[in-house]
Amino acid sequence: MKKEMIKTEMKVKDNLVRVMRVGDIDYISLTDLAKYQNEDDPSGVIRNWMSNKNSFDFYNL
Repeated sequence: MKKEMIKTEMKVKDNLVRVMRVGDIDYISLTDLAKYQNEDDPSGVIRNWMSNKNSFDFYNL
């Protein structure tokens, strides 16, 4: 059975953040959130977040 996919946006502090719902699970765009911190290089923000020790602990859960 194919799950329904719904795409929408929400406004967070005057920035649009894309949200996608697949079935009953919501996914928020990390890139859109990172653009709030650094609009020119959001990949750097995500890279730093992913290399953080606390993030690795979270992945292991």
